Amino acid sequence: MKIAIIGCGNMGMAFANSFIQYNLVQKENLLLIEKNKERGEILQEQKAGVVVDTISAKISDVDLIILSVKPQDYPMVSEELAQFIVPGQLVLSIMAGIPIANLQATLSHELIIRAMPNTPALLGMGMTAFASASAVGLSDIRKVENLINSTGRAVFLEDEKLLDAVTGLSGSGPAYFFYLIKAMIDAGVEMGFDSAMSALLVKQTMLGSYHLMQTSDKNLDELIQAVASKGGTTEAALKTFKELGVSEGLKEGIFAARDRAIELAK
Repeated sequence: MKIAIIGCGNMGMAFANSFIQYNLVQKENLLLIEKNKERGEILQEQKAGVVVDTISAKISDVDLIILSVKPQDYPMVSEELAQFIVPGQLVLSIMAGIPIANLQATLSHELIIRAMPNTPALLGMGMTAFASASAVGLSDIRKVENLINSTGRAVFLEDEKLLDAVTGLSGSGPAYFFYLIKAMIDAGVEMGFDSAMSALLVKQTMLGSYHLMQTSDKNLDELIQAVASKGGTTEAALKTFKELGVSEGLKEGIFAARDRAIELAK
């Protein structure tokens, strides 16, 4: 398979590196299009693939084109790409907020897949949801799913509109996790720990709790109750969370992220 990636920032290269790591594409069949001169020179030094700085006829030879530029840069990219895209090529967009219909119209091309990854893809532990245009066949959907799975986990959505909810939930999700971790570490510092000790206590607690959740046959409510004995310390914390509306606030924040994704798509 021959693949071109337009925009070789962190996420574009997360995909590229995963493809190479799992032997899904050979470096000589990986066309990396990066307009930033310094970034392009680094990629050439790393021998990450065939590195070029412009969209040209070379892109007509690939099977899959991955769009990984900033959404605000897409209008210029689409004008250049539309000159060289050929029938039968798949286009996978990992740009936030640009609907499939918009991509089809600007590229005059029907075979579009749109995906929303998140930053843990940088470690091969990402969560990516994707949807496709009706013109894309099942075999091509499976090929793209296999490629995305190399960056972590992939889930196919029948309804493209749900990608806005994915943006709010898992796309932005790492930031919510880091936000909670920071609040806990800050609480530890205010109680007298130095920042390094507080960070160790919190990070290891979260890591262990994640693995306990993954291996336990209990659901989340049961796991909470297993820690929160009646009249105890955990119950006091959970009561305060409820009084302050922590759970509702978190959900409202996720809804706000989804709604913003919808606004950006317009």
